[in-house]
Amino acid sequence: MWNILITAAIYDRVGTYFYFFPTYGQGKKIIWDGKDFDGRKFLDYVPAELIAKGRDGKPLINETEMQIELINGSIIQIIGTDRIDSIVGTNPIGCLFSEYSIQKPMAWKLIQPILMENGGWAAFVYTPRGHNHGYTLYQAAQTEPGWFHQVLTADDTKREDGSPVMPLSEIDSLRRQGTDEDLIQQEYYCAFSGATQGAYYGNLMKLAQAEGRIKRVPWEPRFPVETWWDLGRNDANVIWFIQKIDREVNAIDLYANTQQGLGHYVKWVRDKDYTYSRHVMPHDINVTEYSSNVKRIDVARSLGLKHIDVAPKLHITEGVEAVRTLLPRCSFDQGKCEKGILALQEYHKEWDDEKYSFSETPVHDWASNYADAFRTGAIVDRPTAKTQAQQFADSSFSVFSQENAESQYAVFGV
Repeated sequence: MWNILITAAIYDRVGTYFYFFPTYGQGKKIIWDGKDFDGRKFLDYVPAELIAKGRDGKPLINETEMQIELINGSIIQIIGTDRIDSIVGTNPIGCLFSEYSIQKPMAWKLIQPILMENGGWAAFVYTPRGHNHGYTLYQAAQTEPGWFHQVLTADDTKREDGSPVMPLSEIDSLRRQGTDEDLIQQEYYCAFSGATQGAYYGNLMKLAQAEGRIKRVPWEPRFPVETWWDLGRNDANVIWFIQKIDREVNAIDLYANTQQGLGHYVKWVRDKDYTYSRHVMPHDINVTEYSSNVKRIDVARSLGLKHIDVAPKLHITEGVEAVRTLLPRCSFDQGKCEKGILALQEYHKEWDDEKYSFSETPVHDWASNYADAFRTGAIVDRPTAKTQAQQFADSSFSVFSQENAESQYAVFGV
């Protein structure tokens, strides 16, 4: 793909060509300072006689910007998506995304309309990392007109002499050394279905699938429903709809949206046919809005949302443990909760390059809000959590009068 980018810059159209990596440092190590299998520098793939020269006769190669200018006016540049602001306002006509599945997807979102306008192109090369934005793009490429997709596993990838790049004997050796099979399937056989490395709930969700708990889970009108929330505006606002029948915890529905006010979500909940027992909100529902000097919880009540329980603010590890304890009792509607199921599978720890280990900090990506909403409910569901009466006492004081607070005692309601 590096050769294709160079060839396009020389022969196809004069313009700017970007090679995106997840970070600036990776781009520098892999391409700018890197060498191929035979020890040849990747920068030497750009013919020296086609690199433009400045007035001093030196090649126009910018080490800091990792940029090369060609004699025809084209520019090739290596960019890390951790510095994505550096390309806002540019006009590339060809873009290569390397390790796209671990890049910030915002880079592609920023570049896509530019390429659509100027008739440019993009290519994506990556190893699967579960059902994230890389998986979504792969699925779309299979049916989208004008797109090409290809999957090359260790069985398909050969050297020029026909020998495998990764012999089966080496893969079997990794198995004997104890390498996780999910990692082998991901790295060598391009499997999107394996548990993401560092995933908090990956194995528990695999167990749910194996035990048949990801299926059609119909609403039971005889039992009340409770909602578990994560509040967001620019990020997704997520609501799980949960029914508890004996010890079973059934996720029967899910709703998520962005750029909407609290009224939108309250209306969505109220328009459902469900009868509600309570609405479990994160601790930031008690935040006072600067514009109105009114707490969010009071706004929710004024919009008609009753029986609000506020989850206590706990350390992330306590909340994760609450979810892990709860998941073996959970079933999920595979249709209505599809994206939430994927999010719980993908939600994972951040990798620390310096310590070469996973930190206890979760990666904030598309899966975070779904996992946070589920964690909100799991925290309140813990055996050690406060009783409903205690939670009511903590969360029911309202500027909308004592009468409003007393009305919360109805057994079921909106």
